[in-house]
Amino acid sequence: MSEIKGPSPDAKVDGSSLRIAIVHARWNKVIIDALVAGALKKLKEAGVKESNIVVESVPGSFELPIACSRMITGSHIQAASNEADLLGGLNFGTPKVASRSGTPAPTIPSANQAFDAVIAIGVLIKGATMHFEYICDAVSNSLMKIQVDTGVPVIFGVLTVLNDDQALERAGLGKGDKKGHNHGEEWGLAAVEMGSHVRRWNSGKFL
Repeated sequence: MSEIKGPSPDAKVDGSSLRIAIVHARWNKVIIDALVAGALKKLKEAGVKESNIVVESVPGSFELPIACSRMITGSHIQAASNEADLLGGLNFGTPKVASRSGTPAPTIPSANQAFDAVIAIGVLIKGATMHFEYICDAVSNSLMKIQVDTGVPVIFGVLTVLNDDQALERAGLGKGDKKGHNHGEEWGLAAVEMGSHVRRWNSGKFL
């Protein structure tokens, strides 16, 4: 039987101008490390500069929403501060002779611009109590609310699985012939695509 599950062929997007954040939990480290590596691989293949990728960690998946929220806010403060520093060197009160050099106005270095997308990566494995259900519900709803409220795409990279084998397979670490596929790769591509879309939409451009 052919496999129908999964995304359509990769959208062709250029991530060279984007700044992307990855926030990951440290719980279930072996799986997390593989997922983060998969996301990083695809970000770089899509052209995102290494200097424009910021990776932060938190203890567990429950802490992902506050980290994503504060990082988005912090990146806007960073961009505004950098813009003020650049403008602070300009004198608006004294007329100047036009430059013949054609030197463009100062621009914010891409490494200090606001994040275009954030990838939240975590692994939740069902246990014997209701803890799994509570955390899954709280984290998924919170991450969705953050992206709607801020307008910054938050890629849902949280595995919610019933056992260890399911988690390993979704990180490309499965046993035997069930190696599986690293879903971190899709999350990296989704971040670039959505970051590019939102930039375009924010400028009033539509296909």
